[in-house]
Amino acid sequence: MLQVKNLMVFFENALALNDFSMEVSKGEIIGVIGSNSAGKTTLMNTISGLILDMKIKEQRKGGERITIYGDILFNDENITDIEPYHRVRKGLVLCRERHPIFPESDVQENLKIAGHRKKTAEFKRMTAYILDLFPTLTHLKKRRAGFLSGGEQQMLAISMALVIEPRLLLLDEPLLGLSPMMQSMLIEAIKNLQTESGITILMTEQFARPVLPMIHRGYIIENGMLTMTGTGPELMNNPEVRAAYFGI
Repeated sequence: MLQVKNLMVFFENALALNDFSMEVSKGEIIGVIGSNSAGKTTLMNTISGLILDMKIKEQRKGGERITIYGDILFNDENITDIEPYHRVRKGLVLCRERHPIFPESDVQENLKIAGHRKKTAEFKRMTAYILDLFPTLTHLKKRRAGFLSGGEQQMLAISMALVIEPRLLLLDEPLLGLSPMMQSMLIEAIKNLQTESGITILMTEQFARPVLPMIHRGYIIENGMLTMTGTGPELMNNPEVRAAYFGI
């Protein structure tokens, strides 16, 4: 479904991604694991196309030069130079880190904003599915999003991405800043999402312990470079991974 080939991203002379390649097959949950500033968000911004908007904005204000090399293929189509909104229409949707919501609007309004292109019947169907997936949001539909807890905001952010009915859902550090209990709830919801709908998920995380047991395959990234790959159990049992991420 997704192929990233020899991707390199420069911010001026700083190399954010260095010859990074990966594949995601239909129906998989794939994890990209790395420490802070390893290049995970740059990878997701490049796959989703947001890096192109960033590049244009920097050029307009005379800021840092962003240079991109390599290829991104989605369902065998090269989308490297395609604008982000075209990628969304093709079914590639990013849920960014740190709760990208509309804080002054309530939960229901946030979902309507995200699904503004959906017909009424389609929107109602997806909303019912989302509230079944995240029952915590059922009683919060009229609450302003800015008053939700961090975990509830993350659930809402993922729900806003799901309203669009993505074929490939990109989750950028969904566990960031959440309590262990909220992390467990969100991990369970992500597993249920993939099991029930068959949606393909690519997620980045620095918290390897809760993520590795649920993924089909994982990629370890450090300083923008791919350092290791394997199945979830293989990475869980790898001494280097255990030492770096579990402190064992």
